[in-house]
Amino acid sequence: MTGKVSESTLKVILLHHTFHPEEVVAMAAKLCYSPSDLKSLKKRIKTKDQKSFVEKLMKMGHMSSIEHASFTFAIEGISRACSHQLVRHRLASYSQQSQRYVSEAMGFNYIIPPTIKADRELKKYFKDFMAQAQRAYDEIVRRLHERGIKGELANQDARFVLPNAAETKVMVTMNARELLHFFRMRCCRRSQWEIRQVAEEMLKIGRKVAPKIFERGGPACLFGPCPEGEYSCGKMKEVREQYLKRRS
Repeated sequence: MTGKVSESTLKVILLHHTFHPEEVVAMAAKLCYSPSDLKSLKKRIKTKDQKSFVEKLMKMGHMSSIEHASFTFAIEGISRACSHQLVRHRLASYSQQSQRYVSEAMGFNYIIPPTIKADRELKKYFKDFMAQAQRAYDEIVRRLHERGIKGELANQDARFVLPNAAETKVMVTMNARELLHFFRMRCCRRSQWEIRQVAEEMLKIGRKVAPKIFERGGPACLFGPCPEGEYSCGKMKEVREQYLKRRS
């Protein structure tokens, strides 16, 4: 029986984060300059709102203390093309759904780029190709089974015909400092559209639990010159207005 391919949509969930991340950041920063013992320092921090202190830290660029706050996201509905970009961010931990141990024989999901989706004929051509890839996968698995090659041993070779568009699921853990770097790189309009969507969704979620840490999150051009030089999108003013509106 041939599996049926279908289109996927992006979903990002925050699974876990450091308990009271901004308190932890404040504790780490104040420890550097305080003669107090840890118990009394912790008590002082808990009895006072740390938002203004964390905001000051972020503006000063005192970034080492925010490495103590970590965030774990589950991401699904992204393509393998996107996940290959995601794992290039090295200061992170990843777990990704395996195409070796998870069979695609029941039908793989896939991502359609917006430019292709906007063209009815091109979209049909794209979807027909996805169905063709599924048939090829199923036929390879069937023939390997006939030769006694089954399970992950069949999957690991049949997956070679699956496209970059094939959907994957990933768990990623980053500390707050690396997340801010990730946002600077991937919220940029020069970034590929799919990973930019992922980054923007992660930033939106992060701001809900640690608003002061991620208040300045976004592309590099928000608070300085565009680092892309001659390759700049040329829309710095528009980008800044867009992010300021989201923060308000």
